[in-house]
Amino acid sequence: MNFQKLLCTAALSCLSSGAFSAELYGKITTASGLPIAGAMITEQHKQSQKKTTVYSNQQGLYHLSTAFSGPLSIRIRAPHYSDLITEIDAQPNTSMSYDVALENRLSPQALSDSLPASAHAAMLNWSDNEEAREAFVSQCNYCHQVGNSLTRAVKDKATWRSTIARMEGYLSMLNDVEADAIAKVLSEGFNGKPITSVKSYEYHKGLDNLVIEEWPLGNGLSFIHDADIASNGFLYGADEGHDILWELNPLTNEVIEYPLPDVDMPVGGYFSGLEMPLGVFTGKHGPHSMAEDSEGKLWITNSLSSYLISFDINTKEYESYDIGEDARYLHTVRIDGEGIIWFTIAASNQVGRFDPKTKISTLLDLPSNGWQRWLTDAFLPTILDLAAAFPNSDVYPEMSHHKTMQLGREVLNMPYGIDIHPETGDIWYAKLDAHKLGKINPKTLEVTEIDTPLKGPRRPRFDQQGILWIPAYEENALLRFDPQTQTFKQYPLPTLDDGQRETPYALNIHPQTGDVWMTSNASDRLFKFDPKLETFSAYPSPTRVTFLRDLVFSRDGKVCSSQSNLPAYAIEGGRPSFICLDPNGVQNASE
Repeated sequence: MNFQKLLCTAALSCLSSGAFSAELYGKITTASGLPIAGAMITEQHKQSQKKTTVYSNQQGLYHLSTAFSGPLSIRIRAPHYSDLITEIDAQPNTSMSYDVALENRLSPQALSDSLPASAHAAMLNWSDNEEAREAFVSQCNYCHQVGNSLTRAVKDKATWRSTIARMEGYLSMLNDVEADAIAKVLSEGFNGKPITSVKSYEYHKGLDNLVIEEWPLGNGLSFIHDADIASNGFLYGADEGHDILWELNPLTNEVIEYPLPDVDMPVGGYFSGLEMPLGVFTGKHGPHSMAEDSEGKLWITNSLSSYLISFDINTKEYESYDIGEDARYLHTVRIDGEGIIWFTIAASNQVGRFDPKTKISTLLDLPSNGWQRWLTDAFLPTILDLAAAFPNSDVYPEMSHHKTMQLGREVLNMPYGIDIHPETGDIWYAKLDAHKLGKINPKTLEVTEIDTPLKGPRRPRFDQQGILWIPAYEENALLRFDPQTQTFKQYPLPTLDDGQRETPYALNIHPQTGDVWMTSNASDRLFKFDPKLETFSAYPSPTRVTFLRDLVFSRDGKVCSSQSNLPAYAIEGGRPSFICLDPNGVQNASE
């Protein structure tokens, strides 16, 4: 190997001189000398906390370059083996050989503990209650994994029923029969006994060149929802729990927080009558999603306050716009070719349109799809206002017809993801709980809707050819929709073992390759789908309890997101992070 030709793997390592500080290379094998393919080699610099991970190739070879010098923590991780963690003293402009033979195979309990949430959730027995299973998938996986070490705690049925009641205070829409059945299944399934699973990450050549960078930030109570990459190359993250916009310069690893402007509302905004999640939510705005316009302004939807706020990445100044009226829970935002801001409003079944030039907002009421959902559209703002008289309480569910009439999630439409057709300019949105796609004519504002063949369309995106790709959150699948022919095609997601499921949240189309990158959010993996070959490739995360939100791309082709399981302290390491996956970050170690 000619190590002078190796590419830099850390963002800091690509300095203007092209030099690097240190380089680590070697081979990962079993105790008997067999190579381990796909082992994760993670370097963490203690001062910056940044982590960089590479993967061993089919011969077990790896290499990792870093611009950091001094003490570095190195972790070797491979399925079925205990982690090997060591510390090295990296000297500038040196190459260091580090071969590892993994000897300590995991005990049955340790192996069980290392398995992802999808393996543990697969042990739940829904054989006699398919309706409860569907309600569980739909309403209990919104913001976090179910089956990780925090959420699979051993509890009796009564304790689980209490936990579920708290989730209902966060707007989990269950009827009493469903809640009781879920509590029973969880109390029986999460019993603390070790489980077994194949857990095969299926090594593929794409891992040879892969580099993953992670920048932990905030603390165990930070809830960084969406991330975006602005035109200045910085990563930005919306901390929904603390009304903060986080800014990361990946070249210097510097992190700056910009608190959102205050507003005359209680903590929790319009949702102050709900029991805030686990002490995480301390803000009033609840920044959620963002998109940058042509002038360098990030437009941020604020779910709790119903404000649309812009942040100038150059001046670092905010401007706030009260969408108000009956808009409840501003969600995903996109910007069309004329600079108009479009956003879904999840709880009040609307889409918003905002013109930055005139400062005028327009709210479009979407079809209600039945009388049960019409009642929600008509009365939810009033119910939330009444519940606000009892701050941070549990009175809301008992005031809602989803409980009084035992309708559960059937009362919601939940307009969620939104995107803009690259040719026609039409606005398309997905209704998560009504299982529909909608189209808005941007000129006439006419709305039409169609049913999706699978439940739970979440955050769709268009490719350059005008094909809409949709994560089917409730059904472990990817959907392809052609607006011209009005036809769908389904692609089941690959799982680690029989009976396992994913809860795909979002996807995006790589602008250079056309590949569809998609979150999985149950098995600590990220998927790449090749539309031409119609094949999936899975990319395992070096950090457990992975829950990624919107996917965005850097100019040099990296796939980035925010690591935002709620609560963040359930994530391995106890903090959220920005994460970027570089499919072409390093040359093959065998060269």
